Amino acid sequence: MPESRRHLLMTLVSAAGILAANPRFLSPQTPQPIPSPNAPGRNFPHRIGDPDPTGPDAKAIDKQNQVEIRTDIQKLFDLVSELKEQIEKTDANSTLSVSVVKKAQQIEKLAKQIKDRAKN
Repeated sequence: MPESRRHLLMTLVSAAGILAANPRFLSPQTPQPIPSPNAPGRNFPHRIGDPDPTGPDAKAIDKQNQVEIRTDIQKLFDLVSELKEQIEKTDANSTLSVSVVKKAQQIEKLAKQIKDRAKN
């Protein structure tokens, strides 16, 4: 009787060791997704009205972005210069005028647009 218990215990320990050593026995199998029958295949030609699979020319977009960023930076420089002049004309003890605040908001908006364009 003790040998049968020992044999059962050894069998359970060895099975646990095999399962611990190889975790794929414990993980459930994930089903593979079935492609939609209406989805266009890779081997089919481009249809009219579909977005261009190759996309627009990346170099042309980069050049366009660089030109737009440079013009926006020039606008930003002009706005900052105007704001500096307005601040220098005002008294240090007085409150800022509405035009100064609006100019600062324009600068913030333009700076955010430049940042977003530079990220892309």
